[in-house]
Amino acid sequence: MTTQQERLQLLADMIAFSVVDGKLHEKEYRLLSYIADMLHVSQKDFKQLFHAEPKPNVLRSEFDRIQQFYRLALLMHADGVLHEKEEIAICQSAIDMGLNPSACKRLLALMKNAPKRTLDPALVLETFREQHN
Repeated sequence: MTTQQERLQLLADMIAFSVVDGKLHEKEYRLLSYIADMLHVSQKDFKQLFHAEPKPNVLRSEFDRIQQFYRLALLMHADGVLHEKEEIAICQSAIDMGLNPSACKRLLALMKNAPKRTLDPALVLETFREQHN
């Protein structure tokens, strides 16, 4: 992540995704807040994003797109309830980001079976690299 604007846009995308099921759960909010801290976004700027109009975001590198997809997947599982609208939205987000739909579905299946719904970063990247061959 190079600019503050890019970091804010990533968070805005995640916020928009977090409410696709109709509500923002406390666990989702805490995860978003944690990610904001990791991205060095102030709490003031973070809270303002909840009231901003979402803008389309184009991530340059495939690594950034994979990383954002994984963040969205973590957010999808944060509240412990998997909604059909979330699954549809994340698959559409993957397509919009230009990621391989098969790799995305495989990654989501791996997360569903993982005890804490988290995966080793190397496994996440390998899941997408397999689709290049």
